[in-house]
Amino acid sequence: MSNISKERALITGITGFAGSHLAELLLSYGYKVSGIVRARSKTDNIDHIRHKLHLEDADLLDSHSLYSIIGKIKPNYIFHLAAQSFVQSSWASPANTMEINIVGSVNLFEAVKRVGLNPVIQIACSSEEYGLVYPSELPVKEDNPLRPQSPYAVSKVAMDYLGYQYFQSYKMIIIRTRGFNHTGPRRGEVFVTSNFARQIAMIEKGKVEPVIHVGDLTTERDWTDVRDMVKGYLLAVQKGKSGEVYNICSEKAIKVGDMLNMLLSYSRKKVKIRRDISRLRPSDVPILLGNCSKFKKLTGWKPEIPFAQTMKDLLNYWRGRV
Repeated sequence: MSNISKERALITGITGFAGSHLAELLLSYGYKVSGIVRARSKTDNIDHIRHKLHLEDADLLDSHSLYSIIGKIKPNYIFHLAAQSFVQSSWASPANTMEINIVGSVNLFEAVKRVGLNPVIQIACSSEEYGLVYPSELPVKEDNPLRPQSPYAVSKVAMDYLGYQYFQSYKMIIIRTRGFNHTGPRRGEVFVTSNFARQIAMIEKGKVEPVIHVGDLTTERDWTDVRDMVKGYLLAVQKGKSGEVYNICSEKAIKVGDMLNMLLSYSRKKVKIRRDISRLRPSDVPILLGNCSKFKKLTGWKPEIPFAQTMKDLLNYWRGRV
């Protein structure tokens, strides 16, 4: 990726997990990086680079604030990462998930249309959209049927197709990326990799009993390091084709239980594993394993950080936090 100076990028969800890593990456390539933040947003993830960023107060559910900011910044690129992204929360508050992920996306597209700009927009869709995948369909390609299994997944299907519809109706330059699971430092503690790493760090510090609380350890996920994932997002806007959808993934499935064992291998503490039924979902996807040959062929992207390194970095992140 060439060093591009003074290209203007706007990130929704800049204070989040992937957003903060993307901001770092864009700054390293010389982009002028702006982000929208809500008054109540925690900014811990970007405090170390905040002096290099241009932040604006806005809310995806306030279309006027989006219109004003996009008109002011005039971005060449928009990375739409802001979302209610925790699957478990979507069961507890489905309406809130739908509003943020669907209405928020419509408001963003409408604001861009009203301003009269035509930036390249990447929307962070999700492998959860595939939902129920049959063994004969693995690994999953972009043309696989979508059988969403959670309110979150349904909201992402709607957002995905809205991107397609705005491309078709208004010729907006919208590139849809279906990222499979990604993790690494700064991952929110509600997500399974981070949750386990935090529990281990707490046990090591003697803050909790030596028991790891778990949900279903049999599900398999295709994990990519977040630092590789955001490189994919940047390549998507540089080389992706408008209206197209691209899987981004490691093309390897790892059992949740094996991921836990890997984390435990980096600690000297002896622990017990205890199943907690409150951690189980009403319905879950047994295996998510992606095929991203379409994206690799177009962009030359490939994951570079081994999963073992990602897990070490994540555990060390939590050791520093607890």
